[in-house]
Amino acid sequence: MATQTPPGFSISKNPNPFQNTSYCTDRKELWDVLYSVLPPWINVIFFFGLLGNLFALSIFFLLRKRLTVAEIYLTNLSVSDFMFIMGLPFWAENVQEQFIWRFGHVLCYIINGVIKAHLFVSVFLVVAISRDRYCVLVHTMSNQIQRSPKQARIICAFIWFLGGLLSIPTFLFRSVETIPNLNISACVLQFPHEIWYSIRIIELSVVGFILPLIAIIFFNSKIITSLRDRTKINIKRSGNTKDIKATSLILTLVIVFIICWTPYHCFAILEYLFWLKAIQGCFWEELIDLGLIFASFFAFLNSCLNPVIFVFMGKLFRVRVCEVYKQCTNRCSMPM
Repeated sequence: MATQTPPGFSISKNPNPFQNTSYCTDRKELWDVLYSVLPPWINVIFFFGLLGNLFALSIFFLLRKRLTVAEIYLTNLSVSDFMFIMGLPFWAENVQEQFIWRFGHVLCYIINGVIKAHLFVSVFLVVAISRDRYCVLVHTMSNQIQRSPKQARIICAFIWFLGGLLSIPTFLFRSVETIPNLNISACVLQFPHEIWYSIRIIELSVVGFILPLIAIIFFNSKIITSLRDRTKINIKRSGNTKDIKATSLILTLVIVFIICWTPYHCFAILEYLFWLKAIQGCFWEELIDLGLIFASFFAFLNSCLNPVIFVFMGKLFRVRVCEVYKQCTNRCSMPM
């Protein structure tokens, strides 16, 4: 079967993607199931993700002048999720059409570039959010020096710049190409030299996941240790309960993020090993191709679940919703 990986995610196994399309043809029934079953579920994620992120963003933006440092990071995460969600209908249609790209060259690289930028921006924001909690709970005395809304906005601006910078290869090398073996036109990555495949996996899985994951684990392990120590010595201080609840929200976001994105990066590394011929055979090709598709689906879920976590785990967010509701009702009740 061909290397039919999702738009925005594929690194392609060789300079001529899909060249081994006749290699594995005995799993056609699995692909037929994927073509018919996956697109509706992607559209479901799009619908609920769109509603959830619009709701979260409306609350954050209506109260933008009073946002805390943590809420500034969460606002940027919602913006990234929203931009990502907007590309899902194109991906659903692409899967349903058996990876025939019908949206033209411009949308090919714009949609995939935005998706790729989201991949980097979201993981860097999770690192920033974890670091912020680390500063609050582990370095309490220097908290005021290390945290401020202005600093948070500067960090977010840098993250967006970095995410855009790392997605430039996708903008440059994504194009609609005819695949003779399949007689289709697909939106694929066409790197000018083989060295780009090694650069890409380093950028994608090392810079975009492994190194951030190490930082996330470090910060959150320190946070958990700090919370455990506070519980043991039974510290009673104003705001301690508030800190613990806010930290529970952040830890939930982090855990869900790791669960959703780890499978995709594992299969991306396997895809690179296949390209290197470190692993070979029809079994591995089919496993990687199908695995990347379904792992990407779980990555999509992350952008849909984040607003749900805000509502059910974020007490402060629910307080913000009540504030907005009261403001709206007061304005509606004012005499004309």
